[in-house]
Amino acid sequence: MEAFFKTHKYLVEHTDAPVRRTLMDEIDWSDRMIGIKGTRGIGKTTFLLQYAKENFDADNHRCLYINMNNFYFQGRGIADFAADFYNRGGRVLLIDQVFKQPDWSRELRLCYDKCPGLKIVFTGSSVMRLKEENPELCGIVKSYNLRGFSFREYLNLMTGNDIPIYTLDDIIKRHEQIAHYLAHKVDIPLHFENYLHHGFYPFFREHRNFEENLLKTMNMTTEVDILLIKQIELKYLTKIKKLFYLLALEGPKAPNISNLANEIETSRATVMNYIKYLSDARLINMIHHVGDEFPKKPSKIMMYNPNLMYAIYPIVANTQDIMETFFVNTIWKNHKVNQGNKDACYIVDENKTFRIVDSQQTTKQRYMPDTIYAEYNSTIGHDNHIPLWMFGLLY
Repeated sequence: MEAFFKTHKYLVEHTDAPVRRTLMDEIDWSDRMIGIKGTRGIGKTTFLLQYAKENFDADNHRCLYINMNNFYFQGRGIADFAADFYNRGGRVLLIDQVFKQPDWSRELRLCYDKCPGLKIVFTGSSVMRLKEENPELCGIVKSYNLRGFSFREYLNLMTGNDIPIYTLDDIIKRHEQIAHYLAHKVDIPLHFENYLHHGFYPFFREHRNFEENLLKTMNMTTEVDILLIKQIELKYLTKIKKLFYLLALEGPKAPNISNLANEIETSRATVMNYIKYLSDARLINMIHHVGDEFPKKPSKIMMYNPNLMYAIYPIVANTQDIMETFFVNTIWKNHKVNQGNKDACYIVDENKTFRIVDSQQTTKQRYMPDTIYAEYNSTIGHDNHIPLWMFGLLY
């Protein structure tokens, strides 16, 4: 146990979290069992350590961080370890990559039942279906999703500002005032271009090639998270990877399931399952028409965020596709997004129509009063013409 406390102390003292994630204030920390999901590279480990740093001294043995990558846990279950920690006075156990432990959900249930004064906060892959696939945890776990940096968080990190979160209603009603205020503080066009290329994943701050690091993350997501959690045989990995590549090459559009099935030599039903796994892994987004949902075929599939589009060779990222991908990704944090009836149109919360357009070309388009135009190549808008970058202030 002392070795784990020593590691915990070192990690907490050396944690560098320059941006305080908004999720830290959204979680009800009074709950005893908290699950934090997110894709690889999104900062889940840092998030756990930051929580420990904010709430406990590094030497305080009431809180402990452990990682299931440690081979020690191949010979000892979580419940047994947690009971030992609890009996020594431990009260908060932070478990990273919980899905690496066999029977992890059953082990967590044992912890919950046998250690009534112990709070457990664990991280896992976005592929995990905590409640649907783990009945032991129903009614006791509260699940949250940690996302990549928003454009707002990226701006605060790069400029040292403290730009607040704005709601969608704030942006729709007060976008001119907000944009005028922020445009005087930061170079919006420069930072927005950089964010679309590399700002979503926190590891862009590391002194390594970002695109190579992102490719590694994407491969690990398919090779470990999807295969391990979904219990898929290794021989099917190449099919999943090829499907992802084909979807990326096609760009945002309705998938031809039959063609994709032929390309990867499998059934239509299997293609749909693989698409769902890729969506759960936060590698793609599935867009449906209002009223439709999986397992119905999506009306459009796009990459999960623009950073992914720059990393997949030989794609030359189309500007319109990038901007639509950004809009869908950032809106989806707190809102529902469906496919609209026109090109570049999306229905938000089933009652607001948005169209993503180039501000330099909009003079040739017919304007509809019931449509909100999210315009790129624009810093300050007017009326129902809102600069696209502003939707990056939603979280």
